[in-house]
Amino acid sequence: MALRHTKIVATLGPSTDSDHEMARLMQKGLNVARVNFSHGKAEDHKKRIELVRKHAVEHKRAIGILADLQGPKIRITKFKDKKIHLEQGASFTLDVELDEGAGDEERVGVTYKDLPKDVKLGDILIVDDGNIVLEITEVLDPIVKTKVLIGGELSDSKGINRKGGGLTAASLTSKDHQDIRLAGDMEIDYLAVSFVRNAVDVSFARELLEATGSQGDIVSKIERVEAVENIEEIVDASDGIMIARGDLAVEIGDAQLPGVQKNLVAVARRRNRFVITATQMMTSMIENLTPTRAEVLDVANAVLDGTDAIMLSQESAVGKHPAKVVAAVDRICRGSESTNLGMDRIERGAQQFYSTEEAVAMATMYTARHYNVAAILALTESGSTAKWLSQQLSGIPIYAISPHSSTHRRVTLFRGVFPIDFVVNVKAELPIELQAVKELRRRKIVKKGDLLLVTRGDLAGVQGGTNTMKILTV
Repeated sequence: MALRHTKIVATLGPSTDSDHEMARLMQKGLNVARVNFSHGKAEDHKKRIELVRKHAVEHKRAIGILADLQGPKIRITKFKDKKIHLEQGASFTLDVELDEGAGDEERVGVTYKDLPKDVKLGDILIVDDGNIVLEITEVLDPIVKTKVLIGGELSDSKGINRKGGGLTAASLTSKDHQDIRLAGDMEIDYLAVSFVRNAVDVSFARELLEATGSQGDIVSKIERVEAVENIEEIVDASDGIMIARGDLAVEIGDAQLPGVQKNLVAVARRRNRFVITATQMMTSMIENLTPTRAEVLDVANAVLDGTDAIMLSQESAVGKHPAKVVAAVDRICRGSESTNLGMDRIERGAQQFYSTEEAVAMATMYTARHYNVAAILALTESGSTAKWLSQQLSGIPIYAISPHSSTHRRVTLFRGVFPIDFVVNVKAELPIELQAVKELRRRKIVKKGDLLLVTRGDLAGVQGGTNTMKILTV
């Protein structure tokens, strides 16, 4: 069976907590496990990460761990009776000083105390991802009076967005600071930062993570209007981005989302950053055994656009059959990749190379696209060359050959890159690249007569030293 190049991220939760279900996720093609700090306690996250790592060893798989910060999600507080019903046209007040749990049909508290300073008469507030829509009729700090445009049932702790964006809550809360320390202690591979506004937010999160001793990559979640407006500086400050389509669609409008999503994928790939497409990819499979045709096309379009990974949220965390969802995404990705559509983006135009690694990687991919190459072998310390190689959609498998387990986990988010655990013998008579070829042939990954491209540096064990491409025949 052909390799699947697009990676699958699945969120952990109650539905994945058993040994049986985790084993099935591994078997069906899980690449990266996500722990969502918005839900659960530290002990829950630790247990889930330990479960993933245990099964990764048993199944001889490299599985990355992505820790996702809650961020400053602006929410209403709680109601006396857990939920209320809002009638269209009714008045409803948001009171930032109202006691927790004192909400009723007339008013409710808000977690964001500066809300009155950030809104004005006529602004539209989107509550519970658009299920409730409010128009601001008066602002009298500490209260915001509204008229219900779209009513319905409203329960505790639902999120609030302003249509068009602009709510200015800082990107990292005190809880996020604690969770970053937890992420460092658990040696996670990726940290997803929620509600990023600009490059400063990204750099601050990186400083906090590095202070824990972690070398994990930073993933910026694009879910604010400000993030879309500042996308190039955010991408440059990040290792990758996540298109978090829930809050993003609420802020920019659902009709604008398809075009913005395609542009975000293109910007990330152009600037050599990986990209995860997330939110409601396979929502119907929380309950159902098969996806809708719309969901199939949604996943397929993301693959054809060039996304590195598809992410599952509730589908795997609380759904009835997580492994079947992973299997469905696997099937759709393989089918989409087999069309070879979107595989012709190799030209860099007038863009200049800024490192030897990048120059070698682009030369390698150009050669691969114009030669009958079976595979690309990247002898790598950190995985950086493999990331450069993966940014060109060729359909040719890239094997990241490294002795470091941290590198194996890092490349699990790079499209078309497959980690190989191998320690070269620098004292052996056989050249390093031929040792790697011999190992892949032993594993029956390549065969006699295959044409291979190999990238490596002159000095084994030196990070960032890739300066050579070789063409070899097995």
